[in-house]
Amino acid sequence: MYCEIPPPIQKLNFLFPFIRQYQKLAEETNGINDVFQDNGGKLLQVLLITGLVDIPGREGNDAVDKKGNEYELKSVNVLLTKSFSTHHHMNPTMIAKYRKVDWIFAVYESIELKEIYLLTPEQLEPYYTTWETKWHNDGGKDINNPKIPLKYVRSIGRLLYKMEDDGIFRETELK
Repeated sequence: MYCEIPPPIQKLNFLFPFIRQYQKLAEETNGINDVFQDNGGKLLQVLLITGLVDIPGREGNDAVDKKGNEYELKSVNVLLTKSFSTHHHMNPTMIAKYRKVDWIFAVYESIELKEIYLLTPEQLEPYYTTWETKWHNDGGKDINNPKIPLKYVRSIGRLLYKMEDDGIFRETELK
């Protein structure tokens, strides 16, 4: 019995060798084991554009530069929401960790990286102060994933990267 392969499977078969190459790039440059899990593919884009290197594991900060400076990385898909998630158990320990590093905010439309911003601890201090006050006022109860609005990031942050009309990724300088 003859069964014609539907066009979507043909497209997948055509594209998957390139996806495999992307996965190999992720593994070789940053030890990212699965570009489909935990924003691995998006993380790789941000790391390659900024020159940062992934810090493996779930504890601590997300990336490090050539000078040893660590960074917290956040991303948002503006087709789904207009604010960045932070941490599911925000408390003074997390806030103290965050106060020590710059943050990189990546703005996506679906899988298309549109912008990258850098914010310093000083620029994020209004949020740290608010979260810390709330934590104390609520009797030491961790805050579930407070948000940082994209509007704030765009208005205060330093634009590091903006996708050009040609769609070509280019490296950028952090400092």
